[in-house]
Amino acid sequence: MLTIAKLFGKSPFSPLITHMKKVVTCVNELPLLLEAIEKDDSKAVENLVKHISKLEHEADLTKNDIRNHLPKSIFLPIDRSHLLEILSLQDSLADQAEDITVVATLHSLKDFGKLKDDFTLFFNENIASVNMVHDVIKEINDLIETSFGGIEAQKVKEMVDAISLKEHEIDKLQYAFLKKIYSMGSSLDHVSFHHWISLIKEIGELSNIAEKLGNRIRMVLEIK
Repeated sequence: MLTIAKLFGKSPFSPLITHMKKVVTCVNELPLLLEAIEKDDSKAVENLVKHISKLEHEADLTKNDIRNHLPKSIFLPIDRSHLLEILSLQDSLADQAEDITVVATLHSLKDFGKLKDDFTLFFNENIASVNMVHDVIKEINDLIETSFGGIEAQKVKEMVDAISLKEHEIDKLQYAFLKKIYSMGSSLDHVSFHHWISLIKEIGELSNIAEKLGNRIRMVLEIK
């Protein structure tokens, strides 16, 4: 395996891409966790919570390694602070995945059957937004080759626009989902009601962070 220092020699953005791959691996484990929760498979839930926590920790270690080895003496195509901001936003996605596992396992998901369709759609769309911004990060080395301009830059801008549109659509889904939960009234006890609300908000943060990360990349393009 290439060390972070060697990756910097290859490209100043290769470590960023490596870190994002770890982040997305962490986020993409969440559907398995929710599937285990739905089946009430406590052993599988326990194993997946530990696994996601381990993946988040690995992403965190990679983030710290990048920060510690980011050279100050080499020329970077973008400002060093911008690179670190992108790295921080990427890491926030892994942190959020772990936060979701914590909230999801605090209490049983009462009336899951009644909410399954809304929940599945909302959840999958948030995961999709993270994978969309991963596709943007994978384009970074190509952006360097074109000096952050031309057709490649336009392609990335359109990808970022698609992420923003996705986040907007997810916001509408979240509103409708929350409204449905509020309309259920007395069928949910106080703890279950607040558990659902908290879980929805935690999951919705994935698309919010994905949009912020995409916009940060676009800002770099505008500066260049």
